[in-house]
Amino acid sequence: VSVRTIKSFLIGITTFLDIAVILSIGFGLLVVINSPRIIIKYRPFKRFLHKLSNLIGDLTVKSLSISIQFLHQKKWSFFIEEDISMDEWYLATSNHSSWGDVFCSLAATNFKAPLFKIFMKKDLWWLPPIFLANVTLNMPFVNRHSKQQLEQNPNLRKLDYQNTIASCKRFERQPTTIFSFAEGTRNNPKKHAEQNSPYKNLLAPKIGGIALGLSAVPKIDYLLDFTIVYKSKKRSFWDFCIGDLSDVKVFVKKLRIPESLKRRDYLNDPSYRTEFRDWLDGVWVEKDKLIDSVKF
Repeated sequence: VSVRTIKSFLIGITTFLDIAVILSIGFGLLVVINSPRIIIKYRPFKRFLHKLSNLIGDLTVKSLSISIQFLHQKKWSFFIEEDISMDEWYLATSNHSSWGDVFCSLAATNFKAPLFKIFMKKDLWWLPPIFLANVTLNMPFVNRHSKQQLEQNPNLRKLDYQNTIASCKRFERQPTTIFSFAEGTRNNPKKHAEQNSPYKNLLAPKIGGIALGLSAVPKIDYLLDFTIVYKSKKRSFWDFCIGDLSDVKVFVKKLRIPESLKRRDYLNDPSYRTEFRDWLDGVWVEKDKLIDSVKF
């Protein structure tokens, strides 16, 4: 066993424990702070707790970002084209190929844009970080139904739509970033080939999550488009822990959402779905070109 292998193993274990400890502290504080919500229903007090929870979330992200980059002795590179603000509402999406994507995208706009509210798969509710994020940070669950399930029970689509709209309504109270990975799953060569994707570096985007977010929160005017490019071809969580994914460049574009796509009904308006898909496909074309152009 080489010295390099031992060093990578120790870095990986230390990074994993670092992530576990920081998340435990962050979520522990969130649980304690949000406990009074069970008995105190006074709306201004709940709004105060929500702001405090977001601050703790942002501080947790900052702690993770600093500690991981320190352990890996590498600085993540962020390129943000335009000014973004903590006082605006955003949709946000990113290409998705690694477990590290969430960490990198959160770090890129930490204390620059409102803390992400990430659409999370409901079938992962049993994972402690996922469950606690839902309860304390109001991150909404969404169901991922197969095409076969929807064909057997078309009412599932309507029910999911109504539940998602209801979950997102609370985001109108203060500036929020609604985040969803438009590809719906982590990209890899197998999935890319099976999908016969029209994009060289990406899976085709699914419009459901971000279109629903836009329908639910009319105050949103911009899309934050994250493009994450790693030097390494490795993609596992362990690869992230040992630092193989810390040579990374994150590009953030602030794109104005066309007025014609706002305040529309995603579920019952087929023309809206077509127009939204055409617009997002255009975003994906530019993203694909950007990935091709990145050099390390």
